Parts: sequence; structure tokens; C-alpha cells
Amino acid sequence: MISESWEYYKEVYKDMMSLGQYQSAAAKTAMYKHNHKVLYPALGLAGEAGEVANKVKKMLRDDNLDKNAIASEIGDVLWYAAMLSKDLNIELHDVAMKNLEKLYDRKERGTIQGDGDER
Repeated sequence: MISESWEYYKEVYKDMMSLGQYQSAAAKTAMYKHNHKVLYPALGLAGEAGEVANKVKKMLRDDNLDKNAIASEIGDVLWYAAMLSKDLNIELHDVAMKNLEKLYDRKERGTIQGDGDER
């Protein structure tokens, strides 16, 4: 039987992990109820993004950059984004590719700065 522990994933993906591989491995740690699909990870994503902002706020206040603490919160954001995508039957890789497509299109058109989703 193949182990699905952290030690297993750490060894298999020690050099690089795709977003799809991350999404699949992360899904094995999801413990929320089926009737909370979409809602639970959406709320968690918002909460964890707030925690990233709070760590950065404290960095400004204390003039002390704690990269590890911020990275930990970014990891939580990634997990919730991966689970929200999974619950919507969207591959995280596809989300990343569409986002880059949008950003490079904006860059080419000179609209990367400014406001609005449809620029």
C-alpha cells in the first residue's frame, strides 16, 4: 500500500510539485462536511488572507520581517484556494493559467495598472 503521509509526499516531491499534485495531496487533508463545500473554503480563504495582512501590518509596526510566519499564512491561503477550486471542479493549474493569461493580456495592452476587472 502506498503511504500518503507527509513523509511520502516530501520525498516524492522534494524537487518540485505541480499545482495539480498539490491540489490532490492537499485534498487528502480536507476535513469539512460535504454540505459545507464551497462555503467553508471560501470563508477560510478570506480569513487566511486577513491573517497574511495582519502579519504584514505587525511587520510595519514592529519593523521586524518574519518571513516564516508570513509564508505559513500564504500556505494556508494556498490550501483554501486549492480546496475552493476543487469544490468547484476547477483545477488549480487552470486557475493559475487563466490568471497569467489575463495579466499578460493586460500588460500587452498597457492596462495592468488601474481599476476594474474588465480593463
